[in-house]
Amino acid sequence: MTGHTPESIKKMIGAEVGVSDWTLISQSMVDAFAELTGDFQFIHTDPEKAKASPFGGPIAHGFLTLSMLGGLGSAANFAMEGVTMGVNCGFEKVRFLAPVRTGARVRARFVLKAMEEKAPGQWLSTLGVTMEIEGEDKPALVADWLGLQFVAQ
Repeated sequence: MTGHTPESIKKMIGAEVGVSDWTLISQSMVDAFAELTGDFQFIHTDPEKAKASPFGGPIAHGFLTLSMLGGLGSAANFAMEGVTMGVNCGFEKVRFLAPVRTGARVRARFVLKAMEEKAPGQWLSTLGVTMEIEGEDKPALVADWLGLQFVAQ
């Protein structure tokens, strides 16, 4: 990954800066997330009971799909030249739009919405993220994700 200058970043505002590979959402992944979070609602962890739900089977936790952005985000290429570290600053907006059924595959698309120098060597980015579900029209989620890059001076 090549580092970008402030001038080249300005030209990237509004452009797609990456698309992740497709990732399978397995039942074992959903079960492990339930163990970590203590969220054992049947629509996630009981495939038989979940068949009778409006979803017709088990679905991933919304927060599981959101948490996957950390790994999927490596597909986004918008690092500043000389970056030494990046820090997740949270989200301005998150909306869960469609359930992700276990066995489905998802990927994330990243659009650089803004990049602002907050202090010398500290650049705050806003990424527009859309998590797509393979073969479905509606995305799983959309979000505006904030991150801070620290650049060597």
